Amino acid sequence: MIKEYLQAGQIVSTHAVRGEVRFQPWCDSVDFLKKFKKLYTDENGGDHYDILSVREHGNVAIMKIKGVDTVDDALKLKGKILYIKRSDARLPKGKYFVAELIDCTVVDDDDESIVYGVISDVSQTGANDVWHIAKNGSEYLIPAIDDVLKGVDVEKGVVRIKPLKGIFDDEN
Repeated sequence: MIKEYLQAGQIVSTHAVRGEVRFQPWCDSVDFLKKFKKLYTDENGGDHYDILSVREHGNVAIMKIKGVDTVDDALKLKGKILYIKRSDARLPKGKYFVAELIDCTVVDDDDESIVYGVISDVSQTGANDVWHIAKNGSEYLIPAIDDVLKGVDVEKGVVRIKPLKGIFDDEN
């Protein structure tokens, strides 16, 4: 499902003495985060922070926020989750955010009346993502690979798959 504001990550600590913060990004890379000049304080696009700079530092991003100029200013932001505005993101056609996959209905590519469940989570592995499909209290795992995924329409909330044999109990 398309959401206008998506979680980008969390401020986890301060950095140095000029008000920079350590930001744990929840996106693929710090480079992706660098594209945003504003980050929002809630999922409804409430207040925002103007982002002056972002740089990679190990497994976190070091971020400079306009108006946050001291360690004390930065410390007040610790624990805060920040959001991106989806319309500010420039995703290539056919790409989507993990948050948009959650709650999408998973159907059979050949027969959309066969519903396998809804996506409840996504695990990122080295080779490919694994999508968690929930149905009637059970969980099924499908690899997010071209042989399985046949269509993703996050605007309609539908994912079409051709499941590998043995994934679903009621399969022939």
